[in-house]
Amino acid sequence: MDILLALIDGIGAAMQPTNLGLAIAGVMVGLFVGAMPGLGSVNGVAILLPFTFVIQEFTGSATSPMIFLAAIYYGAMYGGAISSITLGIPGASTAVATTFDGRPMALAGRADRALVIAALASFVGGTISNILFTAFAPPLASVALKFGDPEIFALMLLAFATFIGLGGDDIPKTIFSICFGLVLASVGFDIVSGEPRLVFFDISGFSHGIRFLVLAIGVYGIGEMMWTMMASQSHSAMSYVKITRQGLIAACREFASAWRGTAIGSFLGFFVGLLPAAGATPGSLMAYGVAKLTARDPKSFGKGNPDGISAPESANNAASTGAMLPMMTLGIPGSPTTAVLLAGMVIWGLQPGPLLFSSQPDFVWPLIGSFYISNVIAVLVNLAFIPVFVWMLRMPFTILAPVIFVLSLIGTFAAYQDMFDVWLMVLFGFGALLLRKLDYPLAPAVLAIVLGPIAEPKLRQSLLFSDGDFSIFFTRPIAGPITIVALILILLPIVKFALAHIRPANR
Repeated sequence: MDILLALIDGIGAAMQPTNLGLAIAGVMVGLFVGAMPGLGSVNGVAILLPFTFVIQEFTGSATSPMIFLAAIYYGAMYGGAISSITLGIPGASTAVATTFDGRPMALAGRADRALVIAALASFVGGTISNILFTAFAPPLASVALKFGDPEIFALMLLAFATFIGLGGDDIPKTIFSICFGLVLASVGFDIVSGEPRLVFFDISGFSHGIRFLVLAIGVYGIGEMMWTMMASQSHSAMSYVKITRQGLIAACREFASAWRGTAIGSFLGFFVGLLPAAGATPGSLMAYGVAKLTARDPKSFGKGNPDGISAPESANNAASTGAMLPMMTLGIPGSPTTAVLLAGMVIWGLQPGPLLFSSQPDFVWPLIGSFYISNVIAVLVNLAFIPVFVWMLRMPFTILAPVIFVLSLIGTFAAYQDMFDVWLMVLFGFGALLLRKLDYPLAPAVLAIVLGPIAEPKLRQSLLFSDGDFSIFFTRPIAGPITIVALILILLPIVKFALAHIRPANR
């Protein structure tokens, strides 16, 4: 009851005209930042962090600037789906998984439905995570604190286990795609010895490794553009997208049928968001994999399945809220964006940690209240602007293709200010086109390059701690069950594939 009363007071404080205006402005900025390839929530929050000093001076409170930044974070989680669906370019890494089914649905003339499903799934994921955040903040933070290197690696292994199901029935090609992604993820300097590895032709640009955003924009921007140009049937599908009231009602019904993906994404995303160094991107990718793994018709994924949109979209919103929890209760950022928010809190004289809820309730509860407010604002704004998003698809592809190309170039350069990454992005686009023509699945490679940099250091550090003994992943009470489940999920599809090929040979 005390928590409920504190939350009501917090929502009331967040509804004050100044804070409400900042929340609306933050959501609008976040939608733009999330939809623009190459930006994303991290860049948006970091770029606008200095502006919050003006807000603090005007309001005399640290709560208002934090509400503004948190609203940008929320808006960006919604906005990432816009370009993923309408252009096939992930606005941010958190929306890569949305591209897998959102883009095929748009090309089939159902962009309005895809956008409505993404918005509603984001709203549900954000709402569920807000409730979990409010009710279970201290105990959940203590559980997350028990996740050491072996536990996080076991969780990453579980994510890799879901990859096997992402490439369809061709298991060898799927495994090759995963291995190829892991090779790209290992480019750069060795985390233990500091020695350069896979720095091709001694080109210095490879020393910082393969940046995920470069790969994502190349594969889903340039690669998708060239693939669409080669598939003439996509041109007409993109030209006849209409939005009507009946279409929106049908989209809401279709969203209701995607309850399984929404539930998986909401709870799994929030839990993954709690873990340090995880964040919304792994959460959305894992949710997509688990949704496909548990689906009645997994072969429909990648062809416009509503669960393939609702799972990652609910997960990235839930994970963004989950990542705020360790930041506020333990002082440990759960994602790159919350690391920037943590820096802002310290600058404003606040001390994140277990005592924050008791020592600064006037800051904590209005901020938590703004999570609920921003979530409602974001879904309303997103739904209101769907006609604008769908209008983008009505442009002739002869106009749309150059726009995609220019956005990809600008987005990549704006993110890192490095022309080497721009050329690498174009190269990845041609590589993605070649792999698609050879019928190799791209999703496992993309997912591997996301989780590879997280999994490798956890594996190395765990083995250093255990003197090279792999039993550390089986004997620890949390890591053991996760590792066993992951190995079962990895072996089952391989065994099924082997049996399917052995039986015809025996006949």
